[in-house]
Amino acid sequence: MAKQRILLVDDHEVVRLGLKSLLERHPQFDVVGEASNAREALEIVNNTHPDVVVMDIRLPGTSGIEACEEITGRFPDTKVIMLTSYAEDEMLFSSIRAGASGYILKQIGGEDLVRALEAVGRGEAMLDPTVTQRVFQEVRRAVKEEEASAFAHLSQQEKHVLILVSEGKTNREIAKALFLGEGTVRNYVSSILSKLGVNNRAEAAAYAVQHNLREYIAM
Repeated sequence: MAKQRILLVDDHEVVRLGLKSLLERHPQFDVVGEASNAREALEIVNNTHPDVVVMDIRLPGTSGIEACEEITGRFPDTKVIMLTSYAEDEMLFSSIRAGASGYILKQIGGEDLVRALEAVGRGEAMLDPTVTQRVFQEVRRAVKEEEASAFAHLSQQEKHVLILVSEGKTNREIAKALFLGEGTVRNYVSSILSKLGVNNRAEAAAYAVQHNLREYIAM
């Protein structure tokens, strides 16, 4: 079985030595290089093509996040695990956007780090348990924003009409429920189809359900 080739990047030599000593006790790993800054890291990646780079976020000059983005962009087969002392949201999400496959706090235990490296080597993503909940919260927030924006061009009355369309009601039934004329409802439905870019009532209804319209309107 081929060894997992690891590059260690940290501006503190004692940290690199500690990580190297830990990994050398595990025969499945081969530390192919060490770097103290982003420039050195990029040169070594270019020359050795490691499987995984363990990268400190706070590096002198170019940050680890910037280096991660360049590595994952230029060498897609090389995975990057960000290693940091700080559980800061901005760094966490910047790392994810930069293409990092893992985000691990330096307080992690040795065996947990080994498992993280093995997981990333298998193509999995790995987050430190202390930051996982914040990722899920951010994902949920982003989903809610996307859902809400799906109806941004509809007026409040059009949203009311769309809710009733999604319930399968006819124009006459909608008119009665909202105290409108059938012609007015017909105009609303036509406007809704145009704004949503759908072809018919069935597609509009599916769109409303898919984007959870009912959560964003009070009937």
